[in-house]
Amino acid sequence: MKSFDFIDEIRNILGKRERRVIGHLPFPKAAVLVPLFEKEGSCHLLFTKRTHQVKHHKGEISFPGGMSDKEDGDLKKTALREASEEIGLNENDVQVLGTLDDIVTVTEFIVTPFVGIFPYPYPFKVSPTEIAELIEVPLASLLDPDCFGEKEILHNDRKRIVQTYQYKHHNIWGATAKILKQFLDLIFS
Repeated sequence: MKSFDFIDEIRNILGKRERRVIGHLPFPKAAVLVPLFEKEGSCHLLFTKRTHQVKHHKGEISFPGGMSDKEDGDLKKTALREASEEIGLNENDVQVLGTLDDIVTVTEFIVTPFVGIFPYPYPFKVSPTEIAELIEVPLASLLDPDCFGEKEILHNDRKRIVQTYQYKHHNIWGATAKILKQFLDLIFS
């Protein structure tokens, strides 16, 4: 399948569905960009590994994103602004294909994920206080059933089961894995 056709397919799938919006909880709103790009003829996802200097989710693998600012106007602008601040991805270089369902994180944020595509290679400008590493993951590797699993974590004295994806030595879990699973289930089911 040609990448252009695949991108149109993602846009159609995301555009034809009614997404779940969480508006009834008093939690702060945040947004992330689920960034896609083509490399060596195949579709990839870009993840970030957060530094230990950030306030939330230290050292975790995530999508670029963060809390909404009043100046943003909407959550799509939040996701694009945060991607620019964290990895230097210019919002004019991102084509937003659609939006996934809102999720609530264990740290009590309502996160809205936006799926977008950007040109590659890209001259990233990584924020050294926020991002320790950029991780390029072939989409095909995330479809391998052996890379998906669940694990038990302890958060606020409560045990929780969270979804996980393993890519090389990187463990993608929590809210990022939940967003990733929804994306993969929608696109490949």
